Amino acid sequence: MHSLKKRIIYLWQIILYSLICFCISCNTSPDPGSFEKKRPNIIIVMADDLGFSDLGSYGGEIHTPNLDYLAANGVRMNSFYNTSRCCPSRAALLTGRYPHQAGIGQMTMDQHQPGYRGTLATNAVTLAEVLKNAGYNTGMVGKWHVSETEDLGGEDQLKWLAHQEDHLWFSDPDTYPVARGFDRFYGNIWGVVDYFDPFALVSQEKPVKSVPDDFYYTDAIGDTTVTYIKELAKQDEPFFLYVAHCAPHWPLQAPEEVIRKYENTYKAGWKAIRKARYERLINSGIFQGDTAALSEFMFSDVEWEENNDTIWDSRAMAVHAAMVDVLDQNIGKLISGLEETGTLENTVIMFLSDNGASSERPSVYGPGFDRPGQTRKGETIHYPVQKDIEQLPGSETVYSGIGPQWANVLNTPFRYWKARVFEGGITTPFIMHWPEGLKEKGSVNSATAHIIDIMPTVMELAGAAYPKTYKGQDIAPFMGTSIMPTITGEMPTDTERVLFWEHFGAAALRKGDWKLVRLDHSSPWELYDLRVDRTEMHNVAENYPERLEELQGLWQKMADSTQVFPKP
Repeated sequence: MHSLKKRIIYLWQIILYSLICFCISCNTSPDPGSFEKKRPNIIIVMADDLGFSDLGSYGGEIHTPNLDYLAANGVRMNSFYNTSRCCPSRAALLTGRYPHQAGIGQMTMDQHQPGYRGTLATNAVTLAEVLKNAGYNTGMVGKWHVSETEDLGGEDQLKWLAHQEDHLWFSDPDTYPVARGFDRFYGNIWGVVDYFDPFALVSQEKPVKSVPDDFYYTDAIGDTTVTYIKELAKQDEPFFLYVAHCAPHWPLQAPEEVIRKYENTYKAGWKAIRKARYERLINSGIFQGDTAALSEFMFSDVEWEENNDTIWDSRAMAVHAAMVDVLDQNIGKLISGLEETGTLENTVIMFLSDNGASSERPSVYGPGFDRPGQTRKGETIHYPVQKDIEQLPGSETVYSGIGPQWANVLNTPFRYWKARVFEGGITTPFIMHWPEGLKEKGSVNSATAHIIDIMPTVMELAGAAYPKTYKGQDIAPFMGTSIMPTITGEMPTDTERVLFWEHFGAAALRKGDWKLVRLDHSSPWELYDLRVDRTEMHNVAENYPERLEELQGLWQKMADSTQVFPKP
C-alpha cells in the first residue's frame, strides 16, 4: 500500500512537470531568451541644462569621476539629440513622440491647441505605463515638469512660491507621475526650484511641507534613488527608475565647500576654457577635428581682460561646476547602491541632458510666476541684474544664471544654447552603461539618435509591447527607433533618417547629414552639411537651392503632422 502511494505521487509529479514544460514552450514573450536571461533593470538619468562638454568624458574640466566611469565602461554617443527645452524634452522622453504630439510644444501652460495643452496628451502612454504593463516595478525621483502650471498672480503667487501660503495641489493630480504609471515618486511638479527649499515638492501626491536645515535637493534626489534601488532590488520583478535631476538649471545654488573647489578654475576666462575643452574633446575621440572644427566664439568682440565683471562671472561658473560636481557625486551613490544590491551588472543606465547649457539670466526676469521674492523665512531674494559683487551666486538668497558667454563655452564645440535648435541647443552627451549587455567599453558611437528613441529602446530591452489602447483610450503610435542595433553593432545607422524640431519658432530638420535650421520665425533658413561641418560654420543654402527647397517642404509636412501651430 505504501509503495503504491509513492508510485501515484511520483506519477503526479511527472504529469505536473510535463504541464509546466508545455506551458513554458507555448509562451509568446517578445523576448525568446527571457527564461534563460533575466530582463535588465533600467535607469534613465536626466540632467537639466547640462552643457555638451561639461563632463570630463566629454572634454570638461569639472570633476565627474562617476559619470566618467560609466562612459569608460559603456558607450558614449556624439550625435544624440533632445528638443532644446526642459518640458518638451521630458514629454518626448516619456512618450516616444515629438513634444507637440505629446501635448507640450512650448511650455506647461494650456494654449488650447492640441500640441500646446501644457500637459501630457491623453492619447500617449508613458515609459512607466508601458513597462508596468510588462511586469516592471516603476519609480521616479526629481523633476516632473509635464503637468500644467498655473499663475495665481501678484502677492498670492509670491506667497505660494515662498512656502508662506499652502495649496493642496500644484497641478491636477491626475497628471502627476503616480497617475502616469509610476508606483513611487518623490520630486518637484513644477520646473524651477530653490535647491535648499524646493517649491512644488511632493511625495507620491502629498506636498512635502518642510525640509531639514541642511537640505540640498540634488543630494535628496540621489539619496531617494538609492532608497528606491534597495527596496526594488528585493523584488522578483525587474525595475525601472527615472531619475530627473534639476541640476545644473538656474538658480545657481550649491554647497559653499564644493564651490570653493572651483573658485580659481574659471578666472582664465571664456576663450581659454573653451579652447582647453575642445582640445580634450578631440583628444578623447568624441569628434574628429577635420569634421567638427571649433566654431567661432559667438562673442568675439568681448575680451575677458576687458570684462568688468570677472569676479562675478568666474564665481557664477564655479557654482555651475559645483552643481554638476554634486550631481556626479550622487551618480556615485546610485552606482554604489546597485553594487550593494548585486544589480549593477544587469542594469541599463542611460544618462543625458534635456537641452544644451542655458544662456538665461533670471535676474532680468525678477520675481514672479515660478521665481520667489522671498525665502520661507522672509529673507529677500536678490536678482542681480548688474552683477553686483555684494550679491554673488551660490546662496539661497540670489537667483542668477551663467549667461550667454558661458553657455557658448559649455556647449563647445557648437554654437548657441538652450531653446535654439542649432547643435549647441539640441545635442546632449549620452552615456549607456550595461555590463551584461554591451561588449565594447569606452567606445564613441556616431549614430544619429533622438530622445524619442528612448521609448522603443526601453521596450526592446524590457521585451515590452506598446499598447493600441490604454485605460479605454486609443493610443497614438510612438515615433522613435530603438538605438540598440546601432549601439551593439548589429545594424548600421539609417543614413537617410529624418528628424524634426520646432520650439517658439526656432526650427530645424535633419535628413541624413543635411540639416535645415533657422534661429526664429523672422530668420532665414540655413543649410549645413553635417558630414563635413558638424559645428554649423558654413551655411551652404545658396549653393544647394534644390536641397534647401526639398528640406523646407519636408519640414512643413512634419510640422503639419506633428500639430505645430503656426505662429506669426
